Amino acid sequence: MDPVPYQLDPALQALKQNRQRILIADAVGLGKTLEAGILMTELMRRGRGKRILVLTLKSMMTQFQKEMWNRFTIPLTRLDSAGLQRVRNNIPGNQNPFYYYDKSIISIDTLKQDNEYRRHLEQAYWDIIVIDEAHNVAERGSSSQRAQLAQLLAGRSDTLIMLSATPHDGKARSFASLMNMLDPTAISDPDDYAREDFRDKGLVIRRFKKDIRDQVQQEFKERVVKDLYLDASPQEEAAYQTLLDVPFTYAGEHSETKNGQLVRIGLQKSLFSSPAAAQVSVDQRLKKLQSRERKQGELTEDEQHEIQSLHSLQLALGNITPQNFNKYRELLALLKSKEFGWKEKTNSEDRLVIFSERIETLRWLQTQLMDDLKLKEQAIAILHGGMSDIEQQGIVEAFGKADTPLRVLLCSDVASEGINLHYLSHRLVHFDLPWSLMVFQQRNGRVDRYGQTEIPIITYLINQSDNPKVRGDQRILEILKEKDEQAYKNIGDPATFMKVHDPEAEVALTAAAMAEATPAASFDQQYQPDDSNEGDDLLALFLNPEAVEPPPNRPAPRRAHPAPPSATACSKATLPLPARHWRP
Repeated sequence: MDPVPYQLDPALQALKQNRQRILIADAVGLGKTLEAGILMTELMRRGRGKRILVLTLKSMMTQFQKEMWNRFTIPLTRLDSAGLQRVRNNIPGNQNPFYYYDKSIISIDTLKQDNEYRRHLEQAYWDIIVIDEAHNVAERGSSSQRAQLAQLLAGRSDTLIMLSATPHDGKARSFASLMNMLDPTAISDPDDYAREDFRDKGLVIRRFKKDIRDQVQQEFKERVVKDLYLDASPQEEAAYQTLLDVPFTYAGEHSETKNGQLVRIGLQKSLFSSPAAAQVSVDQRLKKLQSRERKQGELTEDEQHEIQSLHSLQLALGNITPQNFNKYRELLALLKSKEFGWKEKTNSEDRLVIFSERIETLRWLQTQLMDDLKLKEQAIAILHGGMSDIEQQGIVEAFGKADTPLRVLLCSDVASEGINLHYLSHRLVHFDLPWSLMVFQQRNGRVDRYGQTEIPIITYLINQSDNPKVRGDQRILEILKEKDEQAYKNIGDPATFMKVHDPEAEVALTAAAMAEATPAASFDQQYQPDDSNEGDDLLALFLNPEAVEPPPNRPAPRRAHPAPPSATACSKATLPLPARHWRP
């Protein structure tokens, strides 16, 4: 096992408790999965880990399962949609499927969709429950199905391990719901609590790269960031102006206020991604207006004028071809350049990740790149949230194997949470800029993480318009990119800038700034980190720097058997297990 002290700290902190209940909230790429595995393995050695249940995103199931087996010899049975059906076929209808396997991994969305599972969960018990990407189960205003399920499971095990790099959304009540899942006595008033209420409970541990850099100087490669600026083509400029000329309506009337402008910003967001995405957004807007017409009998004069202008925008978007869509031309030139050095056909271990938040853009890129790069159909794939668990797992697994033909992975932001894409890839391209600082961090963390053997190359395609209004909005996105780089180098947590701790809330703030025509300089000044660089106030309440007191000289653990090749933190980790826990 590689002796990385910071990765032992969560286990040391949790083992001080009578019941091991902890939120591991380390930043993206530091190895939360492996830290959970260390604690799980230690509990198994103590005879307290016979029955284990892991809940994760459907795209993460295969990856988490492999990490637990390859690193720690913990055999988790994957209960995806096909696996659950096999269990149901093999047991009588009155038996509990969650007792069929002692150790299993399942998607939380699979569980929440079937009320029958809830009845079985209420009658089952585990030694250890792990909830990955735990921020998805926090209560956010109303108790979601995910939150209800997590609250139920929190009482079905002595040990509860939660993992999340973005553990709260800035709201006291939301974060309190996670803490009370770990310890029902942690917070009596979820709207008003202070450090003194729970400082000694050791419920949370959180570190950033800057905190542990001295321990892993050789393991984290310093990323290279390249900004490619390009000018919009005349056809793109015409589409921008046509969009600005649309008299968007709100409640039937043309509105220059924020509400009316937010409709424009929604369409502009898709146009900043691609003309293909913008066409879909225009179609959706037209359908919405036509639906209003069916309900009320006729549209107002302002709404009719908006429809005419939207048809003009459709024509303008149709004039943007692959030949005059300059952002795509720049991407193509980049992939073919010697400087970029991508060898898709001669090196099967040199794979490319391209991010866009619009599925329509990804589909358009798939078609165009296949033609222009002469790629076979098996060489390029799309990963997005609308796919089934089986499809997502298959694509992620294929991308990490050198003997598969897959070379290019086109990702929506569903792939920005948790998935390891760094095994055979160190090049990541942002085809469009995110509207959330937290999404910047999540995206880049797919290839820039512990265990990356190459220097991560992060490339941003930054479009620039001559139109003053559009250029001002584009500049706001550039400021977000600059703030992400500042967070990476000096602060750690990008959420300290906008202080809402939620990607959707950050997108809303960005859109509002554009809708209100906020100058880019004012936007920059408005969202600055705290003077103390401690913007993570809720977590700071829970962090107890004295919770872990590691011994000065940790002995190197015995090696039970060779480990698989390094991929993530704790890269050669295989903790010695007693013979009774071995599986062939």
